[in-house]
Amino acid sequence: MTLSMQWMTMAVMLLSGLGMGTVFDGYRVVSNELKFPRWWLPVLDVVYWMAAALAVFRVLYASNNGEMRAYVFVGLAFGVLLYYWLFSRLVISIVKWLIKAVRKLISFVLKCLDILIVKPIVLLYKLIILMFGIGSAITIFIYKIVLQLVRPFWRLFVWMVRPALRPIGRWLAPYWAKWQLKEKLANIGRLISRLWGRWFRR
Repeated sequence: MTLSMQWMTMAVMLLSGLGMGTVFDGYRVVSNELKFPRWWLPVLDVVYWMAAALAVFRVLYASNNGEMRAYVFVGLAFGVLLYYWLFSRLVISIVKWLIKAVRKLISFVLKCLDILIVKPIVLLYKLIILMFGIGSAITIFIYKIVLQLVRPFWRLFVWMVRPALRPIGRWLAPYWAKWQLKEKLANIGRLISRLWGRWFRR
């Protein structure tokens, strides 16, 4: 291996050390900000070190076909130390700022959805309920008026046909008593009255 290749490999390892420090700080800040459960942290640490080892090996393989020399570890260690000496605080600040920006963006999107979608749907629902209530009140009012107007004619009609219906009523009386039609009709009337009161008199 030539000297230039060795220096290139060492430079690549130094950059890899910088990258490892950056990723580790980012992962640490994200885990703290998002309040990961404590039992997740060892698992995430193992995943991080496995991913870091795989990435460093791929970079090393691309630079010198994977040959492990002392300068490889020197470059990697120097890159990590250089990162924590110069860039660690800056990276942590940037990651925290990005997390705050993402949170504010999510909050803004949720507020927009609430204003543009949720509140109009709730308002439309309330409007439909209000219109239904007004329509029910108007229907009941008209029904009562019509009932008051029709009642005299109905009484007159009953008075006129009563003499003709009495023989028929006497003839049907045994069947009414046998089938209990009077009680059944009364139960149906009470059921209709209860449902009417439940739906239209709220």
